[in-house]
Amino acid sequence: MLRLLIAAVVLTVAAPAAAQTRWPDEREAGPFRCHADFSLAGQEPLLDELALLQKDLTAILSARESREPVHLFLFQTRATYQAYLKQYFPKVPYRRALYMKARGPGMVFAWQGAEFDIDVRHESTHALLHAWLPSVPLWLDEGLAEYFEVPRDKRAAGNPHLETVRAQVAGGQLPPLADLEALTDLGDMGVSEYRDAWAWVHFLLHGPREVREEFIRYLGELETGGDPGPLSERLRRRLPDLDRQVAEHFR
Repeated sequence: MLRLLIAAVVLTVAAPAAAQTRWPDEREAGPFRCHADFSLAGQEPLLDELALLQKDLTAILSARESREPVHLFLFQTRATYQAYLKQYFPKVPYRRALYMKARGPGMVFAWQGAEFDIDVRHESTHALLHAWLPSVPLWLDEGLAEYFEVPRDKRAAGNPHLETVRAQVAGGQLPPLADLEALTDLGDMGVSEYRDAWAWVHFLLHGPREVREEFIRYLGELETGGDPGPLSERLRRRLPDLDRQVAEHFR
């Protein structure tokens, strides 16, 4: 599915002053400070998931829990969402939902569209990843956000990408990870790239033990700010039959 999202916008302006004022409904969910222009009554399941998201990243990715809060700005309508962004971030192109980081904590913006929950989980994943890692390769940033955007009980086997990827792999069409690693501009990420990034993340997390071990080492090196080298090359050194293993994983 086409995702109109932005991975990360780094700004040189201060966070909006409205972050310091009282919104109609404000709540905390783990590291997230939620500010909504509508009542969040009924959104408790989503807020509960957000409260657990950082713990999930810690458990699944061996991530370090950041002490930095993330401000989550939620809007009832697209019009109020657009007006707010136009006032505070006039140079940022419109996206249905987005994550941005100014000089202070990260910020997530979303409005109550048809995929509100998905958008919030997706962008909140970006926020936590960038609070943890000094830099995140584009394919990995988006692949992990796609993985964690669905409800917790659907991550492993209930993502809408799964059936399409299975058909791709059966036809020998899943592109090599190296192709995704070459992408550096968000504009290069289309429907296929988001799906393929998700597929590689799924394999890294649920594939052979050696793959997961190499992935966790790779993340650890990213955390220190070093250059871990292409993950695709590291995986092939561990698993010379990587392509066969990927195909087997999605059968």
